[in-house]
Amino acid sequence: MRRAPPGMRLARSLGAKEWSRNSHRCLVLVLTFVAYACYHASRKPTSIVKSVLDPDSHPPPDYPQPSLSSPPLPWPLGPLFLPPNPLGRPHSHGWAPFNGTDGTAKLGEIDVAFLACYSLGMYAAGHLGDRLDLRLFLAAGMIGSGAFVGLFGMGYFWHLHVFGFYLAMQMLAGLFQATGWPSVVAVVGNWFGERKRGLIMGIWNAHTSIGNIGGSLLAASVLQYGWGWSFILPGALIALAGLLVFLFLAAYPEDLGFSSPRKKAEEGKDEEEGRAGEEGSGERGSAVGFVKACLIPGVIPFALCLFFAKLVAYTFLYWLPFYLSQTAIGGEYMSVKSAGNLSTLFDVGGIIGGILAGFISDQLKARATTAASFMYLAIPSLYVYHRYGSISKFVNITLMMITGLLVNGPYALITTAVSADLGTHSSLKGDSRALATVTAIIDGTGSVGAALGPLLTGFLSTTGWGSVFRMLMIGAFIAGALLSILVKAEIAQLVQHWKNIRSDHSRQYGTEGSVVTPLLAGGDQQH
Repeated sequence: MRRAPPGMRLARSLGAKEWSRNSHRCLVLVLTFVAYACYHASRKPTSIVKSVLDPDSHPPPDYPQPSLSSPPLPWPLGPLFLPPNPLGRPHSHGWAPFNGTDGTAKLGEIDVAFLACYSLGMYAAGHLGDRLDLRLFLAAGMIGSGAFVGLFGMGYFWHLHVFGFYLAMQMLAGLFQATGWPSVVAVVGNWFGERKRGLIMGIWNAHTSIGNIGGSLLAASVLQYGWGWSFILPGALIALAGLLVFLFLAAYPEDLGFSSPRKKAEEGKDEEEGRAGEEGSGERGSAVGFVKACLIPGVIPFALCLFFAKLVAYTFLYWLPFYLSQTAIGGEYMSVKSAGNLSTLFDVGGIIGGILAGFISDQLKARATTAASFMYLAIPSLYVYHRYGSISKFVNITLMMITGLLVNGPYALITTAVSADLGTHSSLKGDSRALATVTAIIDGTGSVGAALGPLLTGFLSTTGWGSVFRMLMIGAFIAGALLSILVKAEIAQLVQHWKNIRSDHSRQYGTEGSVVTPLLAGGDQQH
C-alpha cells in the first residue's frame, strides 16, 4: 500500500484531524478540476495570438470601418467583450515566420504538431498511467507542460524567428499534455462508483471550459505587453498547480486506507462506509493490456465518434478567436483582445452542455443515445451560427453559446462518464485496472481528429469560412452516425424496460392501464 501524499503526511504530523472518505473525495475533485483547467488554459494562448503573429493574412476585400459615433454597449456586451475598434483591423507587422503569405498555414501546422504529439502520447500515457503512481505521473506532466509552454513565449523575448523552434516547443508541450486526461479521469474513477457518475463528471468536466475561459482571458489580458507573456503566465500557472498535485493528491483510496468503490460494490457494501481495515484491500490488481482494453464492448465506437466530435470542438478551440477577428459582426470588426474575450462564451455554453448531457444520460441510462442526439442537433446549430451570427453582436453571442452547448456536451460526456464506465466494465474480471488505458484509447483517437480539424481549417479558411463550417457539419453528422449500433441497442433496452414496467404493473394491479411510473426511476442497467 502506497503512502499518503507528502502534504497530507505533514498535516497529520502537525496534528491535523483525520478526514472522512467524502472529504477526501471533495479534495480529489477540486485538485483534478484545477489540474485539468490549467492544462486547457495553457492550450489557449496560440488561439489568442494568431491574429498578432499573422495579422494581415487574406484580408477581406471590402473591410469596412466601424462607426466612430457608435454608443458603447452595456456590460456584458461591452466594453469587456465587444469594444468598438475605431482603427479597424489592428495595425501590426506580425511576427516572422508567421507573417508571410503562408502564415495561416504555418499556424495550422504548429497546431497539428501539438495535437499529433498529444494524441500519440496519449496512448503511451494511458499505458503508463495504469502502471505508475498517478500522482507523480500527473505532477511531472504538468510541470513539463508549463516549461515548454513558457519556452514558446520566450521566443518573443529572445527575438527568435525560427519556425523549427516554435514547432519543437509545441510538439514537446503536446507530449507532456498527454499525461493529463488519462490521469485525472482515472483518479476520479478510482474514487467514485457508477451511481450518478454522468452528472458528477458532467459538472466536474466544467474544468475544460473554465480552463479555456481562464486561459483566453489571461492570455488576452497581457497581450498588450508582448505576446510572449500570453504563454509565460499560463505556463507558470500549470507548473504551480502541478506542485499542488504532488503535495496533496491521493490518487487511490487505498493510499489512505479506504477500499475502492468497485471493491465495495462487489462485496455488497455501502460506498460511504469507513476504512478498509485490512492491508489486503489496498491491492489494486494488475493493469490490462492495450488490445484487451480495445476489445471492451463500446470502446471502439465511442473512440471513433470522439475522433469527429473533437475535430469539431478543437477547431473552435484553436480558431474561433481568429474567426471572430476576421468577421464583421454588426458591421464592425473587433480587436484581437476583444475576439479572445468574446470566444469564451462558446465555453460557457460548453459548461451547460456537459452538465446537461451527463444528467440526461444518467436518467436515460443511455450514453450513446444522448451523445448522438447532441451531435445531430449541432449540425443545424453550426449552419445557423455561420449564416446569421454576423447580423448583430447579441445574435452572435446567443448562437455561439447554443453551438458550444451542443458541440461540447457529447465531447464532455464521452471523455468522462463513458470512459470511466468502460474502464470499469463488467468484462474486466476481478480488480483489473483499465481506467487510464481506456481513457487514453478513446481520447487519444479523438485527439487525432482534434489535430486534423485545426490543420484543415488553416487551409480551408483561405478559400472562405463557409468551407470550414461545411467540414464541421459533416464531422458532426459522422460522429452521430458512428454510434448508430449502440443507439439501436440502447433504444431496444429502453423499450424492453418500459414493457417490463407495464407488465409488472399489470400483474400487480390486474389492469392493462397506463403506467405513470417514469421509466427513468427504475432502470439500473449500465451501458
